[in-house]
Amino acid sequence: MKSSILDSISSPEDLKNLSFEELGPLCTEIRQTLIQTTAKSGGHLASNLGTVELTVALHRVFDCPQDQIVWDVGHQCYTHKLLTGRKDQFSTLRQEGGLSGFPKRKESVYDAFVAGHSSTSISVASGLARAKSLQHDNHHVIAVIGDGAFTSGLAFEGANNAARFRDNLIVILNDNKMSISKNVGSFSKYLSKIRSRPAYFKTKDTVESVFNHVPLVGKPIARMMLKTKNMLKTVVYGSNWFEDMGFYYLGPVDGHNLETLCDVLTRAKELHRPVFLHVETQKGKGYSFAEENPGEYHGTSGFDIDTGKSFVSGGTNFSNEFGLHLTELAKKDSRICAITAAMKYGTGLNYFSHAFKEEGRFYDVGIAEPHAVTFAGGLAANGMLPVFAVYSSFLQRCYDEIIHDLSIEEQHVVIGIDRAGIVGNDGETHQGLFDVAMLSNIPKITVYSPATYAEMRWALEQSLYAHTGVCCVRYPRGGEVSLPEGFDPHKDWSMIHPGKETVLVTYGRIASEVCKAAQMLAENGTEVSVLKINQILPFCEEVLAQIKDAKQILFVEEGMKNGGIGQILGEKLLEQGYQGRYQLLAIDDCFVSQATVARAIELSGLDAKSIVRFYEQKIKE
Repeated sequence: MKSSILDSISSPEDLKNLSFEELGPLCTEIRQTLIQTTAKSGGHLASNLGTVELTVALHRVFDCPQDQIVWDVGHQCYTHKLLTGRKDQFSTLRQEGGLSGFPKRKESVYDAFVAGHSSTSISVASGLARAKSLQHDNHHVIAVIGDGAFTSGLAFEGANNAARFRDNLIVILNDNKMSISKNVGSFSKYLSKIRSRPAYFKTKDTVESVFNHVPLVGKPIARMMLKTKNMLKTVVYGSNWFEDMGFYYLGPVDGHNLETLCDVLTRAKELHRPVFLHVETQKGKGYSFAEENPGEYHGTSGFDIDTGKSFVSGGTNFSNEFGLHLTELAKKDSRICAITAAMKYGTGLNYFSHAFKEEGRFYDVGIAEPHAVTFAGGLAANGMLPVFAVYSSFLQRCYDEIIHDLSIEEQHVVIGIDRAGIVGNDGETHQGLFDVAMLSNIPKITVYSPATYAEMRWALEQSLYAHTGVCCVRYPRGGEVSLPEGFDPHKDWSMIHPGKETVLVTYGRIASEVCKAAQMLAENGTEVSVLKINQILPFCEEVLAQIKDAKQILFVEEGMKNGGIGQILGEKLLEQGYQGRYQLLAIDDCFVSQATVARAIELSGLDAKSIVRFYEQKIKE
């Protein structure tokens, strides 16, 4: 049996002992492992296939963990994990108790900083590099950031400040064909090829050194040559923003040519100053299905390797239903506009885009959530009806804009909060558990939390036409849940089995588990009422009237306990002199780790059996 090169790699140090002839087959083995693993466990495939050679080159040239690599977003770190002593655990990727799909300092000394959200790498790397300089540590910090992440203001804020100091900082732009500048032709590529060769660097350094040591005229000539070179580069490349910011610019270089990558990374390392390296890669490289449709394989569930087809049926979900219904409403109302932050397909707005892009009513603003919110405010101020669909975890970036730009003057903007609640295998950085607590203290905001498609459609219509100011419709990842008969999908709240001494109160997807718990309690001889809230903010006073006479109230919430709706209800009951027993079951002072959605709900104590157990321990007399 032929031995595996990858099996011989237990740390990055082993890469340095391989020849370039061995590195090519190693990259092939890595790609095979990536494909085989994500086909079973799901994950981010296309982006990882595109950065194999870059990752190998980084670990060959630099000395990690003394040198530190910061992966922007972090979803392209799989090869990094394989090369840093975690290949034997790689089959546990994104599973409960297994390897994270993102960098985590607690997981490995080779993971320099936690990641999961976009555009943080330059700021993080700048801080790490500054700390090294202050501690007289000459090792390097390398930030790897994609061209998509450069659409975020945070990336520009980081770049604007990073080169202020002459720290050993290297920023690598992983450009996978979402171009940030115009292609200026073959001459530019030719110059790039020349500038990436070691002979060019050696000649450049020698010439600069010679002229700098010639008495009297040497340094003026060197300065003149530098000005001439910069003028030529401006003509050839156009204005180079990165050099204007203080970086030494290298590239663009072929991100799949290992020798070129190693040469240029070595050059960047030798400069001992802030360097910006532009690397061109192909998303999905090495797997034809991902090459042809990288968007579909950006984040994937399990799939058949031979056919590329997903194991998960292509049924509908909340994202699709939201996008479809918004599109239908927009056909009747020309004021409706839709906004996404680089998540057109993930949020279901691809339907709206197809229908209205030519009319100019659809806007993909890139990874720029704060801009999306403020842009929506401007649209609303001049009479449009903007709808911004965004994942709950990414809405966290918009807190100031929601308060300052929308709420103070009550701009009528609708926010579709996708992936609200527990999301599963992406873990702590992506759980949608903070939006309710974040929004609950903002004056005059309206928030709906449906559990079914019918409730979601009604909530969207109410948000557009029955309210003013900021309106949010939050809905979970995946499909609708099953509820017993009796809940009205077109009311702010509704109750089944009214009049019981014990009332279970809840909202959103977790209502399904609460209803199952009520059935289990009934089978054990305890009849309870279940009150389900659709409009959770502002809190409906009618709800208090329905439950104030109950002897026991249990509020179950798939969100943070502190600042959540259950806490608000408890305070209002106290204000009204409630004398019964009130208990709140929610996520309390912790982050929810990766696991399947069902398992994470169970581990959080929010499944039906756990609710019954909580009731018997805390409430039952």
